[in-house]
Amino acid sequence: MKRLLFIFLPVLSLLTGCTTPNNNVSETTLHSDASETEENTYEQITQIKAKEIMDSGEEYILLDVRTKEEFDDGHIEGAILIPDFEIEERAETELPDKDALILVYCRSGRRSKNAASILAALGYTNVKEFGGINNWAYGVVK
Repeated sequence: MKRLLFIFLPVLSLLTGCTTPNNNVSETTLHSDASETEENTYEQITQIKAKEIMDSGEEYILLDVRTKEEFDDGHIEGAILIPDFEIEERAETELPDKDALILVYCRSGRRSKNAASILAALGYTNVKEFGGINNWAYGVVK
């Protein structure tokens, strides 16, 4: 019995002593990483949610990040155009309120994700990306 205790107690001591500090470090690191990430992120929403926001009466900016030619072929009513490759240069001038609700879309969703990410990195705090006009079921204007 003494022999079993002699083996068990040191092992228990090692396990208890090693796990507690490591858990605390991990929690702190994860929390720190999460905080930093939240500041530079955007929210991806469904097109249904985007349409609900548009119909709610809430103030928002609708941002089309396609090319001028694509925009002229058809866009969602009320959208402003800033092509994704011009976001960094034009955002602060044309979108001065960094806390404004900005709904971002493109043709299929790739460019809008990129543009939303750039806006978030520039300090915009309320960016919501909802994919592409290819799947938009609520009509467009030309």
